[in-house]
Formats: sequence, structure tokens, C-alpha cells
Amino acid sequence: MLSYDVLIVGAGGGGLMAALEASKAKDLKIGVVTKVYPTRSHTGAAQGGINAALANVDPSDNPEVHTFDTVKGSDYLGDQDAIEYMCTQAPKIIYELEHLGVPFSRLPDGRIAQRPFGGAGFPRTCYAADKTGHVILHTLYEQCLKNDVEFLNEWFVKELLVDNGEAKGVVAIDIRNGEVHVIKAKAVIFATGGYARVYWVRNTNAIGSTGDGMAICYRAGIPLKDMEFVQFHPTGLRSTGILVTEGARGEGGYLINNKGERFMERYAPSKMELAPRDLVSRAMETEIIEGRGWGEGMMAYVHLDLRHLG
Repeated sequence: MLSYDVLIVGAGGGGLMAALEASKAKDLKIGVVTKVYPTRSHTGAAQGGINAALANVDPSDNPEVHTFDTVKGSDYLGDQDAIEYMCTQAPKIIYELEHLGVPFSRLPDGRIAQRPFGGAGFPRTCYAADKTGHVILHTLYEQCLKNDVEFLNEWFVKELLVDNGEAKGVVAIDIRNGEVHVIKAKAVIFATGGYARVYWVRNTNAIGSTGDGMAICYRAGIPLKDMEFVQFHPTGLRSTGILVTEGARGEGGYLINNKGERFMERYAPSKMELAPRDLVSRAMETEIIEGRGWGEGMMAYVHLDLRHLG
């Protein structure tokens, strides 16, 4: 029977970072169980970047403004203490990723480049060309291997083992041969991502974003919070589910309806195409419902115009 001091379920950015942090305690045995090979986790699909108030482009930016933008972007429904902590820690995490080897894009003076993204008051998004998530995922995986983290790749967790209210491990299936294994652990961390694939027609999530971890925790009696808040990335290639990065709008792309109008002027006249994603998504849907899109039904769409950027 396999046994670990800390077992992480999921090997995306969150799971790998958790494993790497746990591995700093050299006397602990760390394991990661993942239903896909780690470098195929959904983090690899994140192109645009990560927000952190480094103030490399505009010195007026700071974690307090980042916190305000995030609270406002949540329609004031977010946990403000958690948001403040995240925004305050964000610069530290970016520099930690840099030191681990993430090849962020650079300004001419050598500092980490930042660009404007939706909902942000300043150019705040740190990025690595158009493959930010990809390089973060590979860097973290390499660092985990360097620090002797053990991986159970292509194992599917079915159940969380609980005894007297304490997690004791998991039951998992080796997908390659169908064998069932009990994995003991003193601590279990779930980092299994989202579940947007339930919205099969209009979402850009990887095929593995099916909410397995949430379902396992729910069946074990663990409370789940804010399940209704699923973010939809506004732009993608029609009928494919392939994401078109927010960088396309960050660099000046227009959203156009069938009348040739930049319709975001009606919904967010100051931010326009760089309004928060939920606002942009609702605006696009409103244009379609009111007959200003192309096509019909679930396959209707609007245009993302990049011609003027050529």
C-alpha cells in the first residue's frame, strides 16, 4: 500500500505549487496523483498571464489598487480578506516563479513585462509571450522532480477516505490497467481545478475540467462554496471551443456586432473590450439575443476585429 505524508490530488499550477511548497520540509514524503500527465493539465492552456502589481509599466499601480479592482470585479461578492491577501502576495509569487525559471517576457530594461487585461486599472498582467501557463506548468513540474516529489500519473481518484472527520487518504484507479489502489496520507490537498466542461457548447476549458475533485469532496461531506460562479472566457474560435487569448483585446482588438458597431460602448464605455470577463460575456450574449449577432441559436456569434492591428 502506498503511503505519503502529504498527498496532492491534481497536478496543474495549484497542485504542483502545493507539492513544491510541501517539499521544502525535507523530512516529508510528498505524492501527487493526477488523472493526466502533469504537463497536460489545464494550466497549460492559460495563455494571457497573471496579474501582479509590480508597477513595471505604470509606477502608480500597487497591491491596494489591485485589491480594489478585484473586489469590484467580483461585484463585491468576493471574500475581501482573501482578495487582499492574494493581491498582496502576488508580486512575491511572480518573483518566486521567475527565480524557479519561468521565462517571463521582458521590457527593454530587463524587468518583467506587463500588459493591460480586462478589469485592471493598470497594465498589470505578467506574461511569457502567448504561453504563460505552459511555461509555468513545465517549470513547476521540473522543480517538483528536482525536489523528489513522487507522481502517480494517469491515476483517477474515486474516493476520499475519512475517519472521525480526518482525511486518511484516497482510493484511486490506475487508468492504464484498471487496478484499484488505496493510498494512505496524513494530509490530503485537492487541487483539481474547475468543472466548466458541463457547459459543453460554450466553454474553452480542457476536456478534463469535469469537477471530479469537487464531487469527491461533496460526497465526503465537505462543504463547497460559491459553486455558481463559473467564469466564461469571452472570446474563442467559433464552434471549436478554442480560446482566443484576452491579449488580442489587450493589444487593441474590437468586438463588433453585425451592424459594425463596437457594442461594448453600450455596456462599459470606459473599459470597452477590457471590462471584466463576466460583463463582456453578458454583453456579447445580449447582442446575440437582440439580433445583432451572426448565425442562429447556440452557434450565434459576434466578431473579434484585429484588422487594424496588422
